[in-house]
Amino acid sequence: MLIRLLASVLTFAVTVSAVTPEPIPARPEALKFPVLTYEPPDPREHRVVLKSGPVAYVLPDRELPLVTVSILVRSGAYLDPAGHEGLAAFTGALLVRGGTESKTAEALDERLAFLAAQMGSSIGDDVGTVNLNLLSKDLPEGIALLREALTRPRFQADKLELQRQQTLQALQQRNDDSSSIEARELENLSYGERFWAARQPTSASIKSLKREDLQAFHRRWFHPSNFVVSVSGDFDRAAMVDTLEKLFADWPFRGETPPPIPNDLKPAAAGVYLVNKEVPQGRVSILLPGVMRDDPDYPAILLMNDILGGGGFTSRIMNRVRSDEGLAYSAGSSFPGGTWYPSTFRAGFQSKSRTVAYATQIVLEEMKRMASGPVTDEELQTAKRSFIESFPENFNTKTKVAGLFAREEFTGRFAKAPDFWKGFRQRLDRVGRDDIQRVAAKHLHPERVAILVVGNKEEILKGHPDHPVSLEKLVAAPLTELPMRDPLTLEPLKATSAADSAK
Repeated sequence: MLIRLLASVLTFAVTVSAVTPEPIPARPEALKFPVLTYEPPDPREHRVVLKSGPVAYVLPDRELPLVTVSILVRSGAYLDPAGHEGLAAFTGALLVRGGTESKTAEALDERLAFLAAQMGSSIGDDVGTVNLNLLSKDLPEGIALLREALTRPRFQADKLELQRQQTLQALQQRNDDSSSIEARELENLSYGERFWAARQPTSASIKSLKREDLQAFHRRWFHPSNFVVSVSGDFDRAAMVDTLEKLFADWPFRGETPPPIPNDLKPAAAGVYLVNKEVPQGRVSILLPGVMRDDPDYPAILLMNDILGGGGFTSRIMNRVRSDEGLAYSAGSSFPGGTWYPSTFRAGFQSKSRTVAYATQIVLEEMKRMASGPVTDEELQTAKRSFIESFPENFNTKTKVAGLFAREEFTGRFAKAPDFWKGFRQRLDRVGRDDIQRVAAKHLHPERVAILVVGNKEEILKGHPDHPVSLEKLVAAPLTELPMRDPLTLEPLKATSAADSAK
């Protein structure tokens, strides 16, 4: 007995010794990790073309007794008729919140609360969404409620009026904060004032909206042929496909196919554009024309921007503007690839009025340096690791997977590149230092930028005594002062005094 016990102890000791890990290194950067191996799911394994029209991505997940249904609708503010800006947003806001034919808004809210279910809807610039989340045991009733919201929304009169009053109050506050002024003028400079994405609701357009307008908009675009569906949760796949077929079958009205989203951009010419607003800090956006997401150079552009300003504290702009100079709490850049039309490159920050010009000069210097010289191996590898090692997070829940694949279907990328995500990391990994410099030289032109500044004109133009930089001379074009706009009509205000500019 004793001999067997000693033998067991000896075996255990040998085993423990064999699996004892290497000593922990003295510094974190010396840690060694195995190569991450992960393959994303194949969208074709989850894709279903329903007989009733929509494409659906169906992913069972038995972990929790919940079901999530999300419907993307080919609709958006780009379909708002002139003079009725806000129609799409109102239709989306009230599709569920305004009740259904058989249930008042209050009764529908009460029933959803009783079921511990969530159902909501909205319509943005280029897509509408309708979502349902509930316990799997209540799925039949939830689907029935969803069907009625999609086919027979009530658009209850008092809810419409409440939405109108809340929107008008929000419009009155559009000049209260410099960030909202910046966002408004960014649209105008990036796309042109007449481009659909730059159009905004006014008090007149909001007041003009009637219940009949919402009903007509709904019946025109909310049809199964304009839907892309994602479903995840606690269900049998075949049973869910059958449920979806019934959900969209025998639609009570015929919809229309929406026209292509317009892409006739007219970006602003190079120059400095200033909106006078009595605030202690100036907001700065530096703009350049962008690219489409399917541009062959986009993997290199993505990494280049991460090094320049998209990578937080590892990026050059953040390090110089914040860490080295202490001129802004946050500074960076973004270079998104456009889906329907080229998105805009933007670098931006917020700084004290007197240091706006100096901080802007630093950002332009970093753009020029990126285009004129190679990045370091360390910068490139850090950027690559940021994207590659965080890649699996895009697929860490079934709801995420279903939603991602539905968006790819909706935007047309699945049809063009069904294996896009499978090869995503390899495309990034192939990018070299020469590629980074090449795309930077192609797209980053400091002499062509449009610079939007929102802040105290007098103080900003003074500059800083320790840094004799003139905002007006950063670009070889005259400074243009943009007028403050009436928050309700968006018409330029004639008053230019400090008090009026602050309104």
